[in-house]
Amino acid sequence: MAGSKITKDVFGTLPDGRNVERIVLRGEGGFEARIITHGAVIQALIAPDAKGGYDDVVLGHDAFAGYLAERKFLGATVGRYANRIARGQFSLDGETVQLPVNNGPNALHGGLDGFDRKLWAIAGIEEGAEPAVTLTYTSPHGEENYPGRLDVRLTYRVTGPAELSLMMEARTDRPTIVNLTNHSFFNLEGATSGTSILDHRLTVAAEHFLAIDPTAIPLPEPPRAVAGTPFDFRNPHAVGERIRENDRQLQSGRGYDHTYCLGRDGKLALAARLEAPRSGRIMELFTNQPGIQVYSGNYLDGTISGKGGKLIRQSDAMCLEPHIWPDAPNRPDFPSPRLDPGQVYRHHTVYRFAVRAP
Repeated sequence: MAGSKITKDVFGTLPDGRNVERIVLRGEGGFEARIITHGAVIQALIAPDAKGGYDDVVLGHDAFAGYLAERKFLGATVGRYANRIARGQFSLDGETVQLPVNNGPNALHGGLDGFDRKLWAIAGIEEGAEPAVTLTYTSPHGEENYPGRLDVRLTYRVTGPAELSLMMEARTDRPTIVNLTNHSFFNLEGATSGTSILDHRLTVAAEHFLAIDPTAIPLPEPPRAVAGTPFDFRNPHAVGERIRENDRQLQSGRGYDHTYCLGRDGKLALAARLEAPRSGRIMELFTNQPGIQVYSGNYLDGTISGKGGKLIRQSDAMCLEPHIWPDAPNRPDFPSPRLDPGQVYRHHTVYRFAVRAP
């Protein structure tokens, strides 16, 4: 359709013959968000730079075969539980739930076959000033041993000239836990630029973070103050400025791989700001979630290739993942991930792009 802000095509095919579709949402200029139905993945995010150009700023693959071959969560929607649950175990109403463990001794990002590996259905496409696509997935009771059927509804919407909004809702038929996020890997110089994110300047609107053990489970202590530590991003710092300091927490995470503690009032607010020095791109991330995981790409090891055939290596990109805190089902002092029948889980995140003023 001439002038349409949405297009749809087939991006690939699953081994069972089902098609994986790609939906392109367009904003102003060359801004685009390309979404695929496998894993509800942000396959590409085309954002402006300070010189008037546009480039893709998220890691991923040019063809579907790359997503099918390797599970690296590139741009994916992860669930039922984003981040880690210690020993894959928690108690709910007096019953012990044992999840599959898939990250050392812990359960990570929904287990062995999480939402990032599912084919989501297209429930609706909206044209107009704010083009959008809504995807749905129903996780049956007992999937990955999680209790309760979970009906998930996710909407990607272009809500500004260069702004992508992500809204997720979930409902259940019996008590369960839920914690969803998007796992995009950002490099604001460009996904195929070959540059590190260590010189990106990061700001995080948090005064506390969760210290972790060597398996990335929060320690049995209250959140730590960022003041006086390499984790203080209340004012902008280059990601790599302090990443090699002799700090026990940097050792535990092999860099930054920590949850920052945000407000708990459920309102959309600025959580993080990332700026690339050469392109002048700026991304502001707003969320209603109580935490944001800052991950500096420490485990990217060059074993897979991404867009343009380039190997994906350590610090080629970073993640900013809004969600409930890790291991919260085992920590009554943390924000609760519990969802009961009749309640609605709501996650709202906005990625707003701008450029540095000349």
